[in-house]
Amino acid sequence: MLTAAILASALGFIDNSVVAIALPAIRDSLGASLSQAQWINNAYMLPLSALILAGGAAGDRFGLVRVFGVGIAVFLLGSAATALAPTPETMIAARALKGLGAAAMVPGSLALVARAYPRAERGRAIGLWAAASALTTAGGPVIGGLILSAGADWTWRLVFALNLPLGALALWMLATRSQPDPGRPDAPVDWAGAALATGGLFTLAWGLTRPGQWPLAAAGLVILGVFVFWQARAPAPMMPLALFRSRAFSAANGLTFALYFALSTMLFYMPMALIGGWGVSEAAAAAAFAPLALLVGTLSGLAGRIADRIGPAPPIVAGALTAAAGYAALALTAPEANYWGRALPALGVVGLGMAMLVAPLSAAVMGAVEDAQAGAASGINNAVTRMAGLIAVAAMGGVAAAAYGAAGGPASFGETSAAAGHLDATNAALATLAWTGCTLALGAAIIAWLGLRDVPPAAQASSSASQ
Repeated sequence: MLTAAILASALGFIDNSVVAIALPAIRDSLGASLSQAQWINNAYMLPLSALILAGGAAGDRFGLVRVFGVGIAVFLLGSAATALAPTPETMIAARALKGLGAAAMVPGSLALVARAYPRAERGRAIGLWAAASALTTAGGPVIGGLILSAGADWTWRLVFALNLPLGALALWMLATRSQPDPGRPDAPVDWAGAALATGGLFTLAWGLTRPGQWPLAAAGLVILGVFVFWQARAPAPMMPLALFRSRAFSAANGLTFALYFALSTMLFYMPMALIGGWGVSEAAAAAAFAPLALLVGTLSGLAGRIADRIGPAPPIVAGALTAAAGYAALALTAPEANYWGRALPALGVVGLGMAMLVAPLSAAVMGAVEDAQAGAASGINNAVTRMAGLIAVAAMGGVAAAAYGAAGGPASFGETSAAAGHLDATNAALATLAWTGCTLALGAAIIAWLGLRDVPPAAQASSSASQ
């Protein structure tokens, strides 16, 4: 069961990082525009962001194993359709199908681990799940980059086809090793909330990715406002608003949005600059993802123990400031177009900053609510992370295109071009994106200090609760 959960979660985590590496080749092969490239990403992120909470509730109602298995099957069907997509439009549709499967698959992976192991062994199992997921997330883009470096214009299709044997293995393990799970037919699912969240996020993202469509973006915000109104009145809301009465919980989710908006911006747009502007190979560009995943995988335990001793605010503030320094270094050195000597070390600093704060941030979210609300709090924080990535990719494409054009770019940001001025314009756009990340990370540090500095260390909180 642990192996099946690791395989399934790895498929979900790897997908977007591999897409970022493959997008230059996909754009060349299918003739996709920058806007279509954004939707190749966001068609996956939209259902995952909007439905991940409903996916967890569906697992409770219809059976965790059943919903998890259906999610894997739908994800694999979408993977096959993505690998065979003949046009940008069909690929966007296939990616949406994958996102729908991931919304059912991702919430169930950790829940299956928790259910399959007794409490005394659960911590070790979850630790193995987290470590293996981090390592596979780091290795996936590297393998994808090596495949893409083969040079043929169709090799990007193999990147998505690799999901098929791994997902099939996970399904086989689930079918042969899982216990019966009838679910709870009386467990409610907030379908109306899911529809409003999906409609609002889609309209907002569509408005942000289409030039001059600000009224659509505003309409998306209105729909999301209706979603909040419904959540305050729904009998079984997918996002209980009462949790946000806690200043610490609100602060933790605010800085989560800022940090992952910045990180998603760089992870999506930087490979375009590296491959399309700097001429870096796909395999080399994939190495940009390794420091983040490896540092988070190896240092999160230590960072979590530090947060337990001194509270979550200090390591989160330190991590956010470190990430801001990494983004600033990337912005300042972008004109040199030096990947190995400048850009990769700067990304390593960003990765170090994130490694310092990921576990303390989770601790802050859990520490801000009662134990009975821990599941809902974790789900909301996960959804906020996904929404940050969705909105970042939608919004920052216009910023990158504007910065590229203002610098005299002769083509499109992210395209492969030998035209004069393309490299300088790409560097200007990359620096703009990096400065945006720096600003957001600094803002996250301020939010953490103001909102979390009164959150006690875990040991102190436990002692107070027992008295």
